[in-house]
Amino acid sequence: MLPIVETDPTQTDKRTGKKLLWREAKIGLAHAKGSKTLTFGGTLQGDVDTAGQCLFDCAIHQAGFGTDTPIHGVGDGAPWIADQIEKKFGTQGHYLVDFFHVCDYLSAAGKAINRDEQAYKGWMDEQKARLKTQQANAVLQALQTHLEAPAVQDSDAPVRQCHRYLSNRLDQLNYQDAIKRDLPIGSGEIESAHRYIVQQRMKRPGAWWRAHNAEHMLALRLNRANHQWDSYWQNTSKNQLGQVTTSL
Repeated sequence: MLPIVETDPTQTDKRTGKKLLWREAKIGLAHAKGSKTLTFGGTLQGDVDTAGQCLFDCAIHQAGFGTDTPIHGVGDGAPWIADQIEKKFGTQGHYLVDFFHVCDYLSAAGKAINRDEQAYKGWMDEQKARLKTQQANAVLQALQTHLEAPAVQDSDAPVRQCHRYLSNRLDQLNYQDAIKRDLPIGSGEIESAHRYIVQQRMKRPGAWWRAHNAEHMLALRLNRANHQWDSYWQNTSKNQLGQVTTSL
């Protein structure tokens, strides 16, 4: 989430009439299996279709996606991400919820179920092993017997939250197949990219952005991460020289 400032054009003093808000930077990456060359795309526009198209462009233009290429998508549990994988890649796309996001839910539930630290650790190890061996239903059964009463608010019901989270994503928990095919089960690559592409430059203390400036800066940051920095400025210089020549 990036800090955005909007000013009132009717005010001569730009310090008055300011509106502060937050806007989400959505970025994604793609690379061929085993490749360390990452290709990034992203947007500050709010609609998820634009973000999905950015990911598709990464895959098709840089990572070698073709008509017979399977796509292994990994991300957090936000439904729109899985929806975009399906929408943009069809039956070639398969989505996996980040294993460590799932473990966050499991951990909260496990601490509510097991008051003893040793019992908690053993319970967590058992549930992780089940998830990695295609036994998600066994995890749900382990949670089922400890569900909070319906009168308990969701914010105070970690077991219920975890049970619902997993139940709604059973088709996105095939960690066994991913491990067998030597594919990632965590989204650490993109979590890290958010830090060094977006946050490092655009979330400095006290910094606020106008929306169009933030969009341009994000584009530059992505361009640099894609190792296209020099070629971008060379093309920009050529275009500017061409415009000057034409005007003469």
